[in-house]
Amino acid sequence: MSTVTSDRQQSLADVVVVDYGLGNLRSVTRGLERAGAGVEITDDPEAFADADGVVLPGVGAFREGIENADPLREDLLEVADAGTPLFGICLGMQMLLTTSEEGANEGESAVQGLDLIPGTNVRFAEGQKVPHMGWNELSVERDHPLVEGVDGRYAYFVHSYYAVPDDEDATVATTDYEREFPAIVANEAGNVFGTQFHPEKSGETGLEILRNFVEICRDE
Repeated sequence: MSTVTSDRQQSLADVVVVDYGLGNLRSVTRGLERAGAGVEITDDPEAFADADGVVLPGVGAFREGIENADPLREDLLEVADAGTPLFGICLGMQMLLTTSEEGANEGESAVQGLDLIPGTNVRFAEGQKVPHMGWNELSVERDHPLVEGVDGRYAYFVHSYYAVPDDEDATVATTDYEREFPAIVANEAGNVFGTQFHPEKSGETGLEILRNFVEICRDE
C-alpha cells in the first residue's frame, strides 16, 4: 500500500515514511511536507530504494514494533547499507538499536532490533514518573547535520524507555530527566540516526530538525 501526499516535482527531497502498522504517520508526514519534502507513505521496499531518505516512525511497545516491521527488516538494512539516510522517530529510534528491556517479557526471549546502532533500551529507574512526558532541553554533544541550530532548544518527549548505545560516540544530543540520556543517536557512518522525541510535535525545534533531515536527503 502506498500513499503519495505531496507533489514530488516541487519537493527538495523525496522521502518515504514506512507504514508498518504503528506510528503517527499523518503528523510526521505533515511535518516533513512543511520542511520541504515530497512524502510517500508506503510498505513497498522498491519505494525505499528509490527514496532520497526513509523515515521509521513509531509509537507503542518495542516487541510489537519489531514484530510488525520484521517483514521489512532486510529492506531497511539495505537502506542503511546503501548510505541512504534512515531516520527513526521515538519507538522507531529505539528499533534502530539491538534490543530492549521492553522486548523481554517473562517467559519470552528478547526480540532483536535492527542492530544498526548497537545498544539496548532500558526503562527509567524505579521511582521515576513514567512515561517521561513533556518538553526538555536538548544538549548537543557532537557535530551531526541533523542538529544544526538546535542546541539548547526544547523538544517534546513521550516515552518510558531510553537508549543506551554500546558506543558513547553514538550519542549526538542528550536531555535530562533526573538522569542524562540520549535524545538523538547516530551510527558511525552518520546516515542512520534517530530522535527519542517527536519532532512533529516539537514546534519550531522539531521543524528545524525535519528541515535538517531534508537537507541531508537532498545532499545524498
